Amino acid sequence: MFGALVNKPYHIIERQKLVQRSHVPLYYRLPRSNIYMASYYTLFSVGMAATVYGAYTMVMGKKAE
Repeated sequence: MFGALVNKPYHIIERQKLVQRSHVPLYYRLPRSNIYMASYYTLFSVGMAATVYGAYTMVMGKKAE
């Protein structure tokens, strides 16, 4: 019943070798890092754009609609 949870393959050694032999930046070394970094950059950019827009509307005296 718990065989799928208990008898999982041990991939630590393979991942450690993958990370140590690579010369790319640390945040791009693991397999799904591109997806994580792209989503982070997208959310950060949208948040910064919204902040700049809000600050601009407050400075210029426009009312938010």
